[in-house]
Amino acid sequence: MTSTVTTAADFAADTATATPVLTAREQEDLIRQHMPLVGHLVRDMLSRIPNHIHRDDLTSAGLHALVTAARGWDPQRGVPFHRFAGTRIRGALLDELRALDWATRSVRSKARNTDVTRQQLTTTLGRTPTPEELAQALGTTTSELHQTDTDVQRATVLSLQGFTTSSADDLVTEREPGPEEMLLRREQIGYLHHAISSLPDRLQTVVTEYFLKERPMADIADDLGVTESRVSQLRAEALSLLKDGLNTHLNPEMAPVPDNPESITARRRATYYATIAGNTTMHSRLAMTNAHGHTAFGHGRTPAAA
Repeated sequence: MTSTVTTAADFAADTATATPVLTAREQEDLIRQHMPLVGHLVRDMLSRIPNHIHRDDLTSAGLHALVTAARGWDPQRGVPFHRFAGTRIRGALLDELRALDWATRSVRSKARNTDVTRQQLTTTLGRTPTPEELAQALGTTTSELHQTDTDVQRATVLSLQGFTTSSADDLVTEREPGPEEMLLRREQIGYLHHAISSLPDRLQTVVTEYFLKERPMADIADDLGVTESRVSQLRAEALSLLKDGLNTHLNPEMAPVPDNPESITARRRATYYATIAGNTTMHSRLAMTNAHGHTAFGHGRTPAAA
């Protein structure tokens, strides 16, 4: 892990091609004063990503960004240092997460093709296709299909509850969300929880156990008395329902339009969308998180009031 102590020699080497506004001593004082900011942002990030990401990797990237921010900060521009550094640190943490996402373009492409083909077969067959049917349609084997799915899942670094956005405005404005943005974020998280709770029992179990409790697929398969392949199939079906259900309520223009609204699959999906609407209110959605947008309760417990 990168050392947290920055020496005068470090500053001299790193600023050889630039003229910093602050002296080396002033920069080091800023760095020492704001090291807790790195820890806070790293902890916040760790709460929203899978546990295979190591704290040390993120902390090292965050500290390096803090040092860079101290060298580049100009107090005459009117931007407080904690905002300026916070933007740099968050960007560095996201870059580190992207670097840890080892899935190749071919894996991502295969995953997209698999998802499109699965949805097409579901519409055609009126049910979720079996792994054998899906593999045949893709011209591959079930083992290769399972391997691609496993690769994508292992490469996913953002959890279901992670909502992260960035823009050029982050360079000069406060990164902390304003009241309107925070309200929208809390609405999104609330809708997600209600969409999960509205899933059919088996699909809800798979999503809850696999994503929220991070249990191995083999253990979930044992609990349900099915194969791992079947659990993978249920997971894909659940994620498709969640995506379409959330889009129906949050982004109607992105909601799918069924080719045959009277088909069994279309009617089941319509029933699911209606169930979400019936299970959610503004109050219940906001009750899922506290005022800072963090989940205010553990799984299985009554949510605390926001």
